[in-house]
Amino acid sequence: MTEIRARRDERRGVRGDLLVVAAAVALVVAAVVVGRSLLADGVEIFLGWPPLLAEWLPHVGPGTPAAIVVAGATVVWGPGLAARLRWAPLLCTAWAAAFAWTVSLALIDGWQRGVVERLSSGEEYLSDVPRVAELGGIGPMLRVFSDHILTTAVDPTQTWFWTTHVGGHPAGAFLLFTVLDRLGLGSGGAAGLVVMLVGSSAAVAVAVTLRVLGQEDLARRVLPFSVLFPGAVWVGVSADGLFAGWLAWGVALLAVAAVRRNMLVAVGSGLLLGYALYLSYGLVLGGLLPLAVLVATRRWRVLVPTVVGVLVVVGAFTAAGFWWFDGFADLRVIYAASAAATRPYSYFVWANLAALAFALGPAGVAALRRTPSLPRATLLLVGAAVAAILLADLSGMSKAEVERIWLPFAVWAMVACGALPHPRRWLVAQAVLALVVNHLLLTVW
Repeated sequence: MTEIRARRDERRGVRGDLLVVAAAVALVVAAVVVGRSLLADGVEIFLGWPPLLAEWLPHVGPGTPAAIVVAGATVVWGPGLAARLRWAPLLCTAWAAAFAWTVSLALIDGWQRGVVERLSSGEEYLSDVPRVAELGGIGPMLRVFSDHILTTAVDPTQTWFWTTHVGGHPAGAFLLFTVLDRLGLGSGGAAGLVVMLVGSSAAVAVAVTLRVLGQEDLARRVLPFSVLFPGAVWVGVSADGLFAGWLAWGVALLAVAAVRRNMLVAVGSGLLLGYALYLSYGLVLGGLLPLAVLVATRRWRVLVPTVVGVLVVVGAFTAAGFWWFDGFADLRVIYAASAAATRPYSYFVWANLAALAFALGPAGVAALRRTPSLPRATLLLVGAAVAAILLADLSGMSKAEVERIWLPFAVWAMVACGALPHPRRWLVAQAVLALVVNHLLLTVW
């Protein structure tokens, strides 16, 4: 009787999962239909294939066979290896697989178009790197960074202004790419590989966090889903993928510091989390994730050294001449005068969630329904990620392009996938979605 009841409950649970996926599909269809209707009516939403920033262009590329092989190998062997491999080899294998998945997806568009041009186009970070030398170096660049955020459209006195992504982010993001250039990694290809390497490491950082919080079994179940993360389509190659990996390691180090009462590691966590504030203004909401760790562990003493690490970063940027709040104020001005001015909030406040569904995939969407069944610590992490997404959505500062912008939060939402039964079936669905998206659409990032 107990077995029959268990099978009945499982079937009911699977039906519930499929209903949630069906609802997400309906949301995506509605976003496509309404988005195309807006375009037909002459509304400038600046999306070629709403709700995504992409255009319809069926194609294959050198990454096609590699992506299929990586996906197939992960589906067939991933869950088994995740269950039995020793921890350190497992993390190395997962990182290598996640990196291979991300790179192969990018190479579906080809090396030049899919990797090199992503960060070296006229609106991206690398195109502005030569200005650093013109300004006299990194120090002078940081001192005048805020002076060149506003465009001539909003400040006619401007003689020149940073490109879209440089001016639209705090100085820390551009500084990273400037340092990469100084290290000989300033080409589009080299920088793209670095971004994908750091971005794919988020899978490992999430697993480390879960294990430290006492959830190793869950971490092992989640790892294959983190590897075949559909959002990898945008990790390769967008700077937001790097931001996702950076924030994830800040959270992981805080978990290690809290559980092991290591104050030095807490300072290191603070340095990473503090620098995350200077990668993207939206990562302020990422503060909900370390807060979730502190609530879960109740080790509030590590908050002091962590805050010290954050303040070191804030103090360094402030002393160098970049004041975060000045940059954010200027961002709000240029955002209001950008494509956001004609992108209707009434559409994007819900269409954003449809775009996010592409990054989460069917498993990620279905798993969110099962979040209440997660252990308390992981429930807090997933809840923090969802809360950050909803706050960003309601703010009106994320109208479109959230399939990449919300990657730092989406990687944590994948934790809920550990609660799904029949993981291989869901992994197939994840892989198929990512492959279909990258083969039918040409994404900008």
